[in-house]
Amino acid sequence: MADSSGNSQEAEGHALGTSTGAGSGDGGIKEQDRLLPIANVGRIMKQMLPPNAKISKEAKETMQECVSEFISFVTAEASDRCHKEKRKTVNGDDICWALGTLGFDDYAEPMRRYLHKYREVEGDRSASDGQNTRSSNFGTGDGQMLFDDMDRNNPSTSTRY
Repeated sequence: MADSSGNSQEAEGHALGTSTGAGSGDGGIKEQDRLLPIANVGRIMKQMLPPNAKISKEAKETMQECVSEFISFVTAEASDRCHKEKRKTVNGDDICWALGTLGFDDYAEPMRRYLHKYREVEGDRSASDGQNTRSSNFGTGDGQMLFDDMDRNNPSTSTRY
C-alpha cells in the first residue's frame, strides 16, 4: 500500500500510532491494542440494522479500522491542544473541541450534551453515595440510556443512519 514515493504506508502507520520505520524495532503498538474489539463494533453495527440482517466479517473489520482511526484522529487533535496548553490530561471538553475543530460539528454538539448529562448523573451519584468516585457501570449501559433520553428530547437527533 505505497504511493509512487513509497511513503503512504509509513504515514498511515504514524496516523494509527504504529511505526513501520527501520528504527522502530518491536516498540510499535500491536494491532489488537490499537483497534476496538471487533465484537463490540459488530454489536453496535447490529443495533442499527433490522433484526434479520447479517454483517459480513469483512464489513466488521472495515468498520473496526475506520472507527479506530477516527478515534485516533480526534484524540490526537485534542492531545495537541492539551500539549499546547501544557496539560497532561485530555478531557471530554477537549474531545468536543477537537470534533468541532476538525469539522465534525454534527457530532460535537450531541457529544457536548451527552457530556453535560454525564456530569449531572455522576454528580448525583457521588452526592447520593457520599463519595467522589466514578461509577464503574456508567459505560456498560447507562451511557446508552443517556443517549436514548437525549434522542427522545431532541427530534433532530432521532434520525437513524
